[in-house]
Amino acid sequence: MRKVIAAVAFVTVAVASKLSAQAARPATAAAAVKRTQTGNVNVVRLASLDNPWGMAFLPDGRLLITEKAGRLRIYDRGRLSAPVEGVPAVAFKGQGGLLDVAVDPGFAHNRLVYISYAELAEPQPADARETGDPRFATFIDMTDSQLKGGAVARARLDGSALRDLQVIWRQTPKTVGRGHFGGRLLFAADGTLLITSGDRMRFDPAQDMSSNIGKMVRINTDGSIPPDNPFVNRPGALGDIWSVGHRNALGMAINPATKGLWIHEMGPAGGDEVNVIMAGRNYGWHIVSNGDNYDGSHVPDHLTRKDFEAPVQAWTPSVSPSGLLFHSGRSFVRWRGNALMGGLSSKALIRLTLDGNRVTAVESIDMGKRIRDVIEAPDGAVLLLVDGSAGELLRLTPQVRPPR
Repeated sequence: MRKVIAAVAFVTVAVASKLSAQAARPATAAAAVKRTQTGNVNVVRLASLDNPWGMAFLPDGRLLITEKAGRLRIYDRGRLSAPVEGVPAVAFKGQGGLLDVAVDPGFAHNRLVYISYAELAEPQPADARETGDPRFATFIDMTDSQLKGGAVARARLDGSALRDLQVIWRQTPKTVGRGHFGGRLLFAADGTLLITSGDRMRFDPAQDMSSNIGKMVRINTDGSIPPDNPFVNRPGALGDIWSVGHRNALGMAINPATKGLWIHEMGPAGGDEVNVIMAGRNYGWHIVSNGDNYDGSHVPDHLTRKDFEAPVQAWTPSVSPSGLLFHSGRSFVRWRGNALMGGLSSKALIRLTLDGNRVTAVESIDMGKRIRDVIEAPDGAVLLLVDGSAGELLRLTPQVRPPR
């Protein structure tokens, strides 16, 4: 699984106000039913949220949930907490804000949690201006002239507060405006921290080894660089880089069958990808893609460049993937070993059937809502975060037919 998993109770919640500092009162709601290729699925709303982005279980069964405006919440036994204190200021605009959360494998003794977020440069330069890029057509906010970048911090969770917060990683360099922060966090089996670092909608930095923008990043939990990272001894390259040539990866998980690192990332106009990540490899963005730019300008396909790693799955038109896990099959038995992805523009839960590193079938389960993140609970239920200001926490379980 993608994050630390432990037991959690599931009771439907209604939140009186998204911005309230008071805990929500539990309530009940009927389950909706979704049809899938493997049978019907019950969908129950557990909580209402405001622009949720990431989630992770604590060992005691509480669920941490981020909201982009800068709120870290705790869902526990049917209640959603007031915002946790001590979260740093975030650049909440467009795709930026408080993003992912991860729990240290040693949380039981060190109480450490990790958050990713967009942060402003201090001080802001007086002459910073968004210059635009025709390849994005109308998708750039020309009013956003803030100098900012992604960051990762760790802190000790003390009751309902973060203490001793320390920034352990930053995107280099900060850039003006735009999105594509990446920001997914994952602990590798060796205890190092993996980070997806988006290209900040800038194209060129994804191939620039002096920048960690548009890369997969690997660091130690204190922010230091592991000595076995592939570019540690390469002149002009940043030591935190694990792999190169990525656009905007919003899902990351370890495949338990192969032990390989899988990510998915947004393509431009088409060309969303699933990639199996190997240290030191180049995945081709912005030189190749199975999609084209938003203004219609052509990007050569992966097949034209054998020196770049090709995706194991790609979509055109886009599905806008976000969130990734490999299902254990404890609840959805027929989903055992499948990869599950949220879909934003596709408003779907996407299920990939696998044979090693080969995708053999794809099912798109219509949720009717933008799915931002997906995680598995200890009992095998699947939890989803619904994106946006009317966000939700949903619980999916197989529909059990009553005995005849």
